[in-house]
Amino acid sequence: MELCIDFGGSEIKLGILDRGAPVRTAAVPTGDGDIERASAAATALIDAVSPAAPTSAGIAVPGVVDRAAGRLVKAHDKHPRLDGFDLIAWADTTFGLPAAVENDARAALVGEINTGSAAGARDAVLMALGTGIGTAAVMDGTLLRGAHDHAGILGGHLTVDIDAPICNCGNVGCAESIAGAWALRRDLATRGDAVTDVREMIAAAETGDAAAAALRVRAIRTWGATVVALCHAYDPDTVILTGGIMRAGAAVAAPIEAYVREHLWTSSHRPSFVIPDRPDLSVLRGLSVLAAETQAARSARANR
Repeated sequence: MELCIDFGGSEIKLGILDRGAPVRTAAVPTGDGDIERASAAATALIDAVSPAAPTSAGIAVPGVVDRAAGRLVKAHDKHPRLDGFDLIAWADTTFGLPAAVENDARAALVGEINTGSAAGARDAVLMALGTGIGTAAVMDGTLLRGAHDHAGILGGHLTVDIDAPICNCGNVGCAESIAGAWALRRDLATRGDAVTDVREMIAAAETGDAAAAALRVRAIRTWGATVVALCHAYDPDTVILTGGIMRAGAAVAAPIEAYVREHLWTSSHRPSFVIPDRPDLSVLRGLSVLAAETQAARSARANR
């Protein structure tokens, strides 16, 4: 079994999984003391499954990671206390477990192509719509990481509007700065709308709320443009849409797919679209796979 911890934007999701199958899960809100919150919640999970016990850990963070060092390199305005924090040492000291550390969107993609909604896919891209916009890609069965661990994961920071304000990452007009949940909540507050939650905004747009409808249209176009760019870059067979916003289901997925099909390069393959049945488990499922691989590699080294 694997202990899996996903440091998300609005909550920390945790689980004990057995090769991708959840045994027990929990979640705690983010805030001051995230490390302590995660330590306490994870310890409670481990106690709950006793006398069985996890043999490895997987940890996901919403930003660029140095996997070998087990550290978050940078995630602008998200979990600042984790910047440079040695997560591998933390897992070893706190739980006595070897750990794999990965970007959350990459972990989600690993989960969905191994034991999730796109099991067996070898050419796929994923867009996770949550507090931010996370992306990842796999080509011919190889998860893209790049020379410096930046490949594939910065799709939310592709420029989709050169006249938009500067994003907190320093780029101009990033998709996340327009249609990440944090940006949409900002715009809802600025407009003084009665709704403050993104899924409420989507529902309000469906019932004729003009202000909500305008924000929804802009968000759909932004999300669609992001997927178009991912398809142009990586030529996938499958597009996976996940994250908290995708709990809205077809109200979000259908117009994104329609936008993508309309705007792809004329000869580009029109990929299939997949929505996980449990988007809240995407990252945890992937962490389970990565943690098991880490444990297997460690055992192989020990037996040499």
